[in-house]
Amino acid sequence: MKIRTIGLTLAFCFFGAAACFAADPQMGTWKLNEAKSKITPGTLKNTQVVYSSMFGQVKIKADGIDANGKPSHTEWSGRFDGKDYPVTGDPNSDGRSYTKVNERTLTTTNKKNGKVTVTGQIVVSPDGKTRRVTLTGTTPKGKKVKNVAVYDKQ
Repeated sequence: MKIRTIGLTLAFCFFGAAACFAADPQMGTWKLNEAKSKITPGTLKNTQVVYSSMFGQVKIKADGIDANGKPSHTEWSGRFDGKDYPVTGDPNSDGRSYTKVNERTLTTTNKKNGKVTVTGQIVVSPDGKTRRVTLTGTTPKGKKVKNVAVYDKQ
């Protein structure tokens, strides 16, 4: 009887935790709305971004077009705790951190060789259907950039 009670308790805890993570408005698949976005020519343009979470660990996969017009794929795994975690596939950064400001807002910092290259804010709309990514920084060639990308939830 004790084993059954413990098993049921663990199952409810697991499903409760899963429901909490599923409620995070950042999670899901987001497609770029180019008509509403302002992206500096010659910079990385993510056309689709997927946020997923399991046991507090977040994974972000982004597909798009790089500065030379070729397909790109970047990946980042970590937590929204402000600490740097490795990023792959982005020639302009090798580390990235995200900080959760509130339920719908994240800040991000991209670094290359320990130096900050891009900072930004990611805000999900109150209805959860769109998100706005505002990034400012410098390209590897020293050009100042400010991109505003608007994404629709899929």
